[in-house]
Amino acid sequence: MKRRLLALLALTSLPTWGATPAANHVPKIGQSAALVTLTAVLAPLLAEALRRYRVPIVVLEILLGMAVGPHGLGWVRDSEVMGAFSLFGLCFLFFMAGLEIDFFRIRGRPMGLALRGWVISLLVSFLLCALLHQTGMVNAVMLVAVALSTTAIGTLIPILKDSGQLETEFGTLLLGVGAAGEFGPIALISLVAAGDSDGPGQAAVLLGFASWLALAAYLAYRVRPPRFIDLLGRKMHTTSQLPVRLCVFLMSMLVFVAGLWGIDVILGAFGAGAMVGLAMREAHSKDLVHKLDSLSFGFLIPVFFITTGVRFDLPALAAPSTLLRVLLFLVALLIVRGLPALLLYTRLGWKDRGALAFYSATGLPLIVAIAEIGEKTGRMQPENCVALVGAGMLSVLLFPMLGSLLLTPPPEA
Repeated sequence: MKRRLLALLALTSLPTWGATPAANHVPKIGQSAALVTLTAVLAPLLAEALRRYRVPIVVLEILLGMAVGPHGLGWVRDSEVMGAFSLFGLCFLFFMAGLEIDFFRIRGRPMGLALRGWVISLLVSFLLCALLHQTGMVNAVMLVAVALSTTAIGTLIPILKDSGQLETEFGTLLLGVGAAGEFGPIALISLVAAGDSDGPGQAAVLLGFASWLALAAYLAYRVRPPRFIDLLGRKMHTTSQLPVRLCVFLMSMLVFVAGLWGIDVILGAFGAGAMVGLAMREAHSKDLVHKLDSLSFGFLIPVFFITTGVRFDLPALAAPSTLLRVLLFLVALLIVRGLPALLLYTRLGWKDRGALAFYSATGLPLIVAIAEIGEKTGRMQPENCVALVGAGMLSVLLFPMLGSLLLTPPPEA
């Protein structure tokens, strides 16, 4: 009896004397995870309460992240675990953007207009940044100019879905604008990031990676083994979830290869999404999209936006010079990306063109990535990093709302 009692006491004391130092961090990680997931739940509920104001959920996620972060209530702090989930969320954001863009749908006029518009945007952006460089406000002309030429199509797609505009002609044109406004800046930033390494021929590396992506996408579209396609269909609604696992693996592999080649991982994620989009033509493809939507927009992508709010240096905005830069960059976003919409899309009415200008000028995820590159390399002034992200957040908050007020409502189904 005494031995049994001692054994029982030993078992009940296991959590205490068997604990490792790493286990002490578990409550903190659990608290952060609980608060982040609670924030992710509160964001759509708050969006529903503010429905008349048409506040995008991503904006509320960022604001709530700022509220619970170290510069707000101090309940959540950045950590390696949160950073890993945030990076995965960023990759899934661009994966879903690549998945949603129907390249057959936007080929021809929509893509041609979008590419011309992005080139105009880049030229205008370089001109503005060169002028700001002369005043001493901008030192990293290349990085800031590319940041201002972006369009956050991954952020806009949920807004377009909710408003019923994604399947309209306006949605097709905006998808083209978004494809050019993401792929072009990603390619340029990949060149800049790759240029930091010692090896020559970085342009050739990027071209080689893009060619490899194009070949893989072509094979995904053309090579379709019937048995494998049937296997994916049969495993779609089983516990194995093979199609979903395959998509996650493909994205992770292309992100890994992109990083290995010295190219920004966002390009790998975007390419993986485009590849999956080209390969999906079966009747159960919609089921796969729904499952990926649940995984990405239900968990990983909100974590990215909430973590962006947690990391945001809110006190830096108190400086009048930083606030001035935020407003300056916000206006620059509208000029750089909005001008081509007004000049090129003449078949649209003035109101729809104005809506397209506001939507095109909406940018955030790539701006965050570019600001991080500028901060890590020391090329960009810290106040410009904060101001660019602040302007990106304001663009997501204001421009889609203003665009929706101008846009012609979609026809009733």
